[in-house]
Amino acid sequence: MALSIINSIVSWILKKRIHQIELFMKYPHEVQNELLLNLIQRAKHTEIGKKYDFSSVLTYEQFADRVPVAAYEDVEPLIERSRKGEANIYWPEPIRFFAKSSGTTNAKSKFIPVSSDALENCHYKAGKDMLCLYLNNNEESQLFTGKSLRLGGSKQLYEDNNTVFGDLSAILIDNLPLWAELGSTPSHKTSLMNEWTEKMKAIVKETKNENVTSLLGVPSWLMVLLNNVLQDTGKNNLLELWPNAEVYFHGGISFEPYRDQYKKMFPKDSFRFYENYNASEGFFAIQDRNNADDMLLMLDYGIFYEFIPMDTFGTSNQKTVSLAGVEINKSYAVVITTNSGLWRYLIGDTVRFTSLSPYRIKITGRTKHYINVFGEELMIENTDTAIAKTAKEFNVDIVEYTVAPVFMKDKEKGAHEWMIEFKKNPDDLKAFTKRLDENIQGINSDYEAKRYNSMTLNELVLNVAQPDLFHLWLSKKDKLGGQNKIPRLSNDRCYLEQLKELNN
Repeated sequence: MALSIINSIVSWILKKRIHQIELFMKYPHEVQNELLLNLIQRAKHTEIGKKYDFSSVLTYEQFADRVPVAAYEDVEPLIERSRKGEANIYWPEPIRFFAKSSGTTNAKSKFIPVSSDALENCHYKAGKDMLCLYLNNNEESQLFTGKSLRLGGSKQLYEDNNTVFGDLSAILIDNLPLWAELGSTPSHKTSLMNEWTEKMKAIVKETKNENVTSLLGVPSWLMVLLNNVLQDTGKNNLLELWPNAEVYFHGGISFEPYRDQYKKMFPKDSFRFYENYNASEGFFAIQDRNNADDMLLMLDYGIFYEFIPMDTFGTSNQKTVSLAGVEINKSYAVVITTNSGLWRYLIGDTVRFTSLSPYRIKITGRTKHYINVFGEELMIENTDTAIAKTAKEFNVDIVEYTVAPVFMKDKEKGAHEWMIEFKKNPDDLKAFTKRLDENIQGINSDYEAKRYNSMTLNELVLNVAQPDLFHLWLSKKDKLGGQNKIPRLSNDRCYLEQLKELNN
């Protein structure tokens, strides 16, 4: 009874935010322009503010004219100075936290500034909004009668020059407000454990007797944990263990290759899957409707958005547009200006808009993760959709995959070469390969044109990965854990060759 009352009170408090969300949905450009000018005003006395004379910037056009679009390499020297304790370089308040982003694509880690403003008014605000939007669509929810199972990264926090760096999830967990910590499992100590295998065992032990009502984590890594839970408890599905589980909040990678597996783990029609889009640089979008496949772009988190059409990205004709200039179903690289002092920063993700009123998006891939060796312009969205469809047709589950080009040589034609780890291999691998190739053609007309009569591209080549191959590969790079991702697509063969060597 007491938990039910708490559930009602917390739900009511969170849902009071809805009218503010509706406000930026109704007046997106006004909210974004006001936010940009506020950021500029706050930073006008910083080193960056003086360099670009922020004091005289009155419009978005002036701002875009003066400040160049920047990648991490461009701002790294400034970030390194602030990590050593220098203040007022790119943001007026001292930056204490830096999210260490150690993706598989670069050997060198990135250190992304996370201001106290961003912690409070972006990341934690988004966490509350994620719950708020879910509750607004599910009036009968009993979310707060139980706990939320969270799976974050395994990086510890390290202190240096009075600044702290580590995995973003570790920073967030370490600074969680008390009410959020009390509603979460596993414990703070277990969540921040560094050794992945021991951490898995500890989480299973702590969570299997909890009343879990929601789950939060990256689909691929959470799947590993949940399989361990099933193995340990001997249950057929997770509703036998956690009958009150009602929603899984997911993000980090596409959910499509994993959706059917999660449906088997939580086999009831009322169980919800809610996507969110966040990164070390900020929290950007949240699914705002049941069963939707897109997310609402959140416009009042201290982040100003710009977009570069992918058809001009990286060319001499590259142009940047604000929200007012975007079009539906066109792929864009995302550029952000934030309340952590990132100015016109290229985050490396690509999105497309599914709606302009309100602004809703889908993630289509990464600016560096695509294959366009033969003019096929293959994006992660294409391969995620194709592999999910093929897996469903052949009744198999996908664990991980990556794709690379086979380059033309002498008179040999090119192709795409896949490495796929299955939970259980297809009965007919040749038929699976053929169907996967056909499904990609059905999704991507450029690939279909190159495959026509095998004039440019031959049928894709499929390698079956031995169990845990991708985890072994990550562990050799010291990147095993909840926030590290497998690169899905690459324009070269570097990752694939490493995997093939391990697979022998």
